[in-house]
Amino acid sequence: MRLKISLLKEPKHQELVSCVGWTTAEELYSCSDDHQIVKWNLLTSETSQIVKLPDDIYPIDLHWFPKSLGIKKQTQAENFVLTSSDGKFHLISKLGRVEKTVEAHCGAVLAGRWNYEGTALVTVGEDGQIKIWSKTGMLRSTLAQQGTPVYSVAWGPDSEKVLYTAGKQLIIKPLQPNAKVLQWKAHDGIILKVDWNSVNDLILSAGEDCKYKVWDSDGRPLYISQPHEHPITSVAWAPDGELFAVGSFHTLRLCDKTGWSYALEKPSTGSIFNIAWSVDGTQIAGACGNGHVVFAHVVEQRWEWKNFQVTLTKRRTMQVRNVLNDAVDLLEFRDRVIKASLNYAHLVVSTSLQCYVFSTKNWNTPLIFDLKEGTVSLILQAERHFLLLDGGGIYLYSYEGRFISSPKFPGMRTDILNAQTVSLSNDTIAIKDKADEKIIFLFEASTGKPLGDGKLLSHKNEVLEIALDQKGLTNDRKIAFIDKNRDLYITSVKRFGKEEQIIKLGTMVHTLAWSDTCNILCGLQDTRFTVWYYPNTVYVDRDILPKTLFERDASEFSKNPHIVSFVGNQVTIRRADGSLVHISISPYPAILHEYVSSSKWEDAVRLCRFVKEQTMWACLAAMAVANRDMTTAEIAYAAIGEIDKVQYINFIKDLPSKESKMAHILMFSGNMQEAEIVLLQAGLVYQAIQININLYNWERALELAVKYKTHVDTVLAYRQKFLETFGKQETNKRYVQYAEGLQIDWEKIKAKIEMEVAKERERSSSNQSSQNTGLKH
Repeated sequence: MRLKISLLKEPKHQELVSCVGWTTAEELYSCSDDHQIVKWNLLTSETSQIVKLPDDIYPIDLHWFPKSLGIKKQTQAENFVLTSSDGKFHLISKLGRVEKTVEAHCGAVLAGRWNYEGTALVTVGEDGQIKIWSKTGMLRSTLAQQGTPVYSVAWGPDSEKVLYTAGKQLIIKPLQPNAKVLQWKAHDGIILKVDWNSVNDLILSAGEDCKYKVWDSDGRPLYISQPHEHPITSVAWAPDGELFAVGSFHTLRLCDKTGWSYALEKPSTGSIFNIAWSVDGTQIAGACGNGHVVFAHVVEQRWEWKNFQVTLTKRRTMQVRNVLNDAVDLLEFRDRVIKASLNYAHLVVSTSLQCYVFSTKNWNTPLIFDLKEGTVSLILQAERHFLLLDGGGIYLYSYEGRFISSPKFPGMRTDILNAQTVSLSNDTIAIKDKADEKIIFLFEASTGKPLGDGKLLSHKNEVLEIALDQKGLTNDRKIAFIDKNRDLYITSVKRFGKEEQIIKLGTMVHTLAWSDTCNILCGLQDTRFTVWYYPNTVYVDRDILPKTLFERDASEFSKNPHIVSFVGNQVTIRRADGSLVHISISPYPAILHEYVSSSKWEDAVRLCRFVKEQTMWACLAAMAVANRDMTTAEIAYAAIGEIDKVQYINFIKDLPSKESKMAHILMFSGNMQEAEIVLLQAGLVYQAIQININLYNWERALELAVKYKTHVDTVLAYRQKFLETFGKQETNKRYVQYAEGLQIDWEKIKAKIEMEVAKERERSSSNQSSQNTGLKH
């Protein structure tokens, strides 16, 4: 990726340009010390003077009113705030009419910023004051008072906090009174510029110590640049939070959100005092010290999938290369390319007006449909469909271009969603709630309605990243997520009545990805790269989960690596310095998943015997139990030396009725309650009581015996025998109450038990014969 710079031969302004701001993706306003506000039209390459300010007004900062808030357009969206050196800020219309001028600070007003909803404005000045104003310019509050000039300010993603500079310090102050203020020393020189992105919640700072830095919202440093030759005079995030730009003397730099540089340009601009990104995130404008306005387009973005590599060569041209036969295709678009995604044998490209869907089998005839809004900020793909995210909503389309659904939830803000907080599979859409970060919304892809019984997925801690598995049936769909403690959890997405278990899979997990071909999960833990070949094991037999993992040392990936993709058995990881590392994992677990999903158990056993690896046998054991194939489970458990489980499986196979077998398989997986329900529904009350006795669940055993008025003496007899073994006296009041005056007769109890077993056998055989009769008919 790099920047394509365009700079006029002669500057349009006579003095330094102090600030720039985009109205649309093709129109820009610039303000200069020559008191002029100039409008730039990039389509026609024309410039026109909008207004000449009075000679005593030197503009310092400008910020346009937020464009679209959800769907409704604002009339005030045609206004911008301009701060100036005379201690005032001015609300100016698009046509250049000064709507209002407000006395704001003693000395220059150094920065002014609208919040994301457009309900408030913050200004900072040389007098060290931070003030909050209403959108009409009425003073609401003086948020803080510093002893030094405040050079830059930014709103937090939820518009509830303000970040500002104080010399070498950065300060985050919530709007609520008495809330905790966060302050830290960020640079060794005065901080000149800050920016806080609403999508990734990361902070940028730039200072006179010639460095730029990336911080998280708790003030922890994520990236510190090498010192430049000159002070860094401007920094700005791209709207989607994936890139940022850095400006200095004769320097413009394009960086990834993690800090490393994609490109460094050296235009003849003097210092770049202000950088603004266009709404669609494809171009940058810089306010230059020598009167120029520098424009830069982001080009040469790359997308890769299997043997295809797609490169954006110009604003409207893509080149597709098939590395197997070196065939090259050129794709031409009518408008500027904004976003693209290549996955599942399809390339999806959004321009400012349309969406193009290409199949990797045919690059000549794309499917094209019009977009409501041209600012697509995210494209997610699944095997059957893809999802587009823009300022107005979330839209799901099939690869044939058919609109499928548009999920909505209360307080939805699409401008703060990204690939970590939205996930898509063939049947489910998962979205992390921003208002309450412990909640994940789950929607049916086909209808956009809440999934299951409409219950939200709620976790005890804040969730950072979510990912849905891609294969298998809807009823088995799982979601994996990382919470604030960096713990990795997995749970089912289908939720009906009963509370689904949220089970921990790993700790200190920084990034995760599901394979696109089968439900294998990989993640980077503290010092290890871990692959969960069959994450479902936690629901079947948690004891053997460690045996189903593949682990290797991850120190070669340096600090803060990120998993880019997991295609087939190839994992691509981006290191903190921007380089890509490819890891191949064993292809055999994916083949095993395929055999099991097609119920080819003999082939699965044969494969495990061929590979001779404990992980494969452990995966097969868990898969067989999950699919109730106890014969295969017995072979697999024997291969990994779990003899006690082999014996239990043999015991299950000898049980007379299929309900008993089912119940004991559920018990094998630890689902005690479900096992009991199966037996009670089949009328096998004694067997339900017996499993509680076997698990020493005495309270429940007696409760069932009393409720169904059967085998109370049996429960009391087993309880007495249990207490005698340990030489203890009965202290449970209920047992004392029912044992009063009751004589235990073991002969009688044994006869009753034998009768129950005989009854179950008889019932089972009669069921079998009636089934056979039905088959004959």
